[in-house]
Amino acid sequence: MTTQLPTHTFHIPVMGLAFTIDSPIRVAQYGIDSVISIADDELIEKMNAFYAEKFQIPYQEITKKIQDYRAKRITSYLNLVDTVVKEKFELYKTELAHSKTSLEHFIAMLPTKSELKTKLDTFLSEGISCPTQLKTFLEKNFFPGSIDVNIMTKLDKDNFDGNEQLPVEFNDAHAALRGFVNSTVESSLVLSAGMNPRLFSYMEQFDVFYPTAEGLLKKKIILKVSDYRSALIQGSILAKKGIWVSEYRIESGLNCGGHAFATDGLLLGPILEEFKQKKSELIQSTSDLLNKALVAKEKVVPEQPLPLKITVQGGVGTAEEHQFLLDYYQVDSVGWGSPFLLVPEATSVDQETRDLLVKAKENDFYLSNISPLGVPFNTIKGTTNDFYKNQRIEAEKAGSSCPKKFLALSKEYDPTGSCTASKKYQDIKLDLLNERKNEISAEQFIKEFKQITEKSCLCVGLANSSYLEMDIPIKGQSQGVVICPGPNLAYFNKEVSLFQMVQHIYGKTNELVTVNRPHFFIKELSLYLNYFKKEINVFEEATSQQLKKVNQFKSNLLEGISYYKTLFENNHYFADLKSKIFQELNQFESELKKEKEVLV
Repeated sequence: MTTQLPTHTFHIPVMGLAFTIDSPIRVAQYGIDSVISIADDELIEKMNAFYAEKFQIPYQEITKKIQDYRAKRITSYLNLVDTVVKEKFELYKTELAHSKTSLEHFIAMLPTKSELKTKLDTFLSEGISCPTQLKTFLEKNFFPGSIDVNIMTKLDKDNFDGNEQLPVEFNDAHAALRGFVNSTVESSLVLSAGMNPRLFSYMEQFDVFYPTAEGLLKKKIILKVSDYRSALIQGSILAKKGIWVSEYRIESGLNCGGHAFATDGLLLGPILEEFKQKKSELIQSTSDLLNKALVAKEKVVPEQPLPLKITVQGGVGTAEEHQFLLDYYQVDSVGWGSPFLLVPEATSVDQETRDLLVKAKENDFYLSNISPLGVPFNTIKGTTNDFYKNQRIEAEKAGSSCPKKFLALSKEYDPTGSCTASKKYQDIKLDLLNERKNEISAEQFIKEFKQITEKSCLCVGLANSSYLEMDIPIKGQSQGVVICPGPNLAYFNKEVSLFQMVQHIYGKTNELVTVNRPHFFIKELSLYLNYFKKEINVFEEATSQQLKKVNQFKSNLLEGISYYKTLFENNHYFADLKSKIFQELNQFESELKKEKEVLV
């Protein structure tokens, strides 16, 4: 079995609904992996029509009148992306074989330690006298970036035909899964936002997730996880079903974009250390469970444990941080998300929003409560979505018209589900609040009013950037754009080319980040310390259970600080930053020990 070596040591994670909706079309020809969100089938259908026309591919609209339209839209678009990527990749290989300039440009985009780079340098030094020979080499050693897809497992809304609830396989996440399965892409499904037992069980129906006779997986599973325990639990559950997790994608709990799933004070460094120490144990335990399940299902049992990757993302911003993760923690790839929002060649962002990101400072990025999921959500001040939302609030017309209903998950007032950002839901809540107006203080009234009305329509807001960038008409209520960068983007302040960003990642240039940028471990620690302070200030009279949770959070942070002191003391990386890092670690440790001594 031939091992396909990755071209790059970084990947572009999923961002929002639209920001990476077509990233494979933009970057896969260079061997860069990226992830498409398949949550919004309406956006996907519009992208399908747009790119079918652009690349002159036959297109047949899939309307909502067609049975299983959601899955079919996703399949159709992924097939189109697969076709376009393959065509662009073949053209690019031909270009590399015939153009010295193009080959030099591509070599300059490769990692310094890349075997592919070394071999291509040899071709270049010997002169490209035989393009056929170079093309043959590229055929065997250079592969397009993966067209991976993401499903947030919690976005699995029940669907209805009139008042009749449809079978569970027509739920949003189930239909999205089916759309991916039926497509021609041979890539990975990234599952995020925790467990969905029904969805995990549904996966058992599809042969593409089981090993072939050659020990290959046509479609793989990537689990986005916050810590080792989560990986072991979810990986074991899937292994018992005969489904192998090919990659555990560790994401910082707070130093990331989009929804922030904070840990109980567990920091990224100690989490990575545990994965490093227990990777063999994880492979063995899940392999044993997998093989038993495959035998019971009378499926092919692989002779050797299937490959397993450990990757990480969240706040990485310099070449040294990138290489440190590869070398010290032995991760297989590092995710670079938010910085690519400033790369028009890689992501779909309208110019007004991209300009906002370029100008934004540290204080403009914040952890908000705008998500209808009720999970903290990273965003930025001054978005067009904020403008339109505040206009409606001032006009006493708070809430969204809710045209897509992907987040209509609340059954509080409607058995078919409603979204907490919708006008329908907020009208009810505001009426109930007004009934209590004379019973509560003005301060409490304002607080509750804000809690109700601050929710944003993410379904529309996270999709509009693609429509604006590609000049596709936007119908319905004006929602503007919601953007969800991580705090790390505060230290990048200009729009750049794909070439410049890749050169930055590999340390061939260091002009993209501001000089005052903190180390990404330190930044995450500061975010967790602030999060901790807010959490304990919420408690007026803490219960024993709350006290236990807070103390555990504090203990984990202190253990993390101790771990970092040892790590930086005994590591040759970050020599120029060590003095500052230790100063900050001591400061945070002192602050933490002073916080609510009564809780200790």
